[in-house]
Amino acid sequence: MTMEARTASLRDALGQALVALGSENKDMVVVGADTTESIKMLDFGKRFPERFFNVGIAEQNMIGISAGLALSGKTVFCGTYVVFLERAIDQIRNTIAYCNLDVKIIGSHGGISVGPDGGSHQAIEDLSIMRALPRMRVIAPADFNSTKALVKEAGNTRGPAYIRILRPVTPVVYEESHDIRIGKMETLADGSDLTIIANGIMLSEALKAGEELKARGISARVMDCHTIKPIDSDAIIKAAKETGAIVTAEDHNVIGGLGSAVSEVLSKAHPTRMAMVGVNDTFGESGDGAELMKKYGLSSESIINQATRLVNV
Repeated sequence: MTMEARTASLRDALGQALVALGSENKDMVVVGADTTESIKMLDFGKRFPERFFNVGIAEQNMIGISAGLALSGKTVFCGTYVVFLERAIDQIRNTIAYCNLDVKIIGSHGGISVGPDGGSHQAIEDLSIMRALPRMRVIAPADFNSTKALVKEAGNTRGPAYIRILRPVTPVVYEESHDIRIGKMETLADGSDLTIIANGIMLSEALKAGEELKARGISARVMDCHTIKPIDSDAIIKAAKETGAIVTAEDHNVIGGLGSAVSEVLSKAHPTRMAMVGVNDTFGESGDGAELMKKYGLSSESIINQATRLVNV
């Protein structure tokens, strides 16, 4: 599978998925916290105003209201920018995850790729926090079509979930008809010398790296780990056994995110040579998103360097 030339917005995909779900499920509601236009939740509000609630800059209240609506029998989507959601971790833990409620939490503008908003708005810890919560499914899609599919599946699956989407547009990787499922990794390119496991905005960088490595005579398998929890342990172990080395790539702190999740699987079942490409336990800064990603090592070049090192050990 190769990337199409076009790019598309994950936020637009979210808006379309919410409208589609709302058309099918009359008991679905959407709750936002001031940023509903930016992250396209307002698309649902325009179509179904009687089932849409914008509570303003009150993220903890948004979670509490969402919990109450879920307890009354509603399927609830709520969300805002990731760093604002983090103000409500107590409520997410104790009213959503602990109570196992049917609330899907959308976190937009994750990672260094947020760009000009700076380190205070570049969430690099959210996937770590959310995957540590019992019962919480954690999903980080990479492109328009996978976002639509995974949001729809989450909406049709009872229980809590966290879905991280992005500010920038990303290359289209999947065809609209592709059958992508929560908890099942996708192999986008096959290879035998090592495996690159990526998600979110780093998936396109992983695919670029795979093509360049191929030109250098290194056969790289490229996999999309869009679901960090429940993680597809079988696919990870199979890749490790068949290729002998793993590189992970994520727009997130290397502590606690995708790389940590993969290493936890391998340390228990099949210890494997491994490297992690991600944010190296530091806050970001204000700047162009693409330039920041390169500065902080979130690039195909970084993946290539780590992959080459592992193969040549």
